[in-house]
Amino acid sequence: MADIVSIVNVLKAAGEETRLRLLALLAGGELPVKDLTDILDQSQPRVSRHLKLLVDAGLVDRHAEGAWAYFSLSGAPEAQLVRAFLTKLDVNDATLTADRRRLDALREVQREKAAGFFSSVAESWDQLRRLHVPDEAIETEILRIGRAVQPDMLVDLGTGTGRMLELLAPVYKRGVGIDSSREMIGVARAKLADSDIGHAHIRLGDIADLPGMEDQADLVVLHQVLHYFDDPGHIISRARDMLAPGGRIMIIDFAPHELEFLRGEQAHRRLGMSEKQMEAWADAAGLTVDEYMDFPGSGDGSLTVCLWTLAEANGD
Repeated sequence: MADIVSIVNVLKAAGEETRLRLLALLAGGELPVKDLTDILDQSQPRVSRHLKLLVDAGLVDRHAEGAWAYFSLSGAPEAQLVRAFLTKLDVNDATLTADRRRLDALREVQREKAAGFFSSVAESWDQLRRLHVPDEAIETEILRIGRAVQPDMLVDLGTGTGRMLELLAPVYKRGVGIDSSREMIGVARAKLADSDIGHAHIRLGDIADLPGMEDQADLVVLHQVLHYFDDPGHIISRARDMLAPGGRIMIIDFAPHELEFLRGEQAHRRLGMSEKQMEAWADAAGLTVDEYMDFPGSGDGSLTVCLWTLAEANGD
């Protein structure tokens, strides 16, 4: 239970229109200050001041990532009161509705930018990825984990060219690869056909919204996917919904880095993920980090790739 001073401080921090709009937006997931500035149509210094007040009050968490800063609703006790009264807001309020529309429009622009990038590199994607990923060592571990799980059903989210379905074909009975890029899907289907892999198929879909796939997968793979999303925790939660009892999620992605050009040139939204961040996202989804390893790149300026295996928090 919070004391009266704490409650008053929370109400003071949240009790202003711009800050309440920020809290309502962050209730939908983690966002960078740049996007919040665009949605509210206010200057960055002004939005940053409001965010600082919310952070200082314990209502919002801040994560610095290169030149960007990301914000999310806090899991602290002080934020529980805010979460409660956010549910009482009128969903049809004109201001909040306009904010959501601007957020949706912004995300559509970001999706189109990413789709344009993937369309342009679909044929050469595997070769491009090898420029900064030590594939052989990582794929050895991916295959080891796949053999340990022995999945009846494997779901590869953001399958790209279908490399994970190809690599893990000996260990799963049924495989599904899902991607939002038609060009990538075309390449993936051709590769599976060339490799005579008949027990996997490819679907066009939004990996953040896949109704009808709950409780089916023994292994969900997110291979070099999460850095394309502002809120990786949301994607992990959706992947968690797909897990059958005892299932696992395997995530392969970059460690934190400062290569800002990847945002503009390759549509990255996140500059890597730390162990602490992954543990927090896993915990929020009712999962725990079962295994972690990293693979430093060779040469100056190369990226380190990390591999996480997530399991149900109350699982074996």
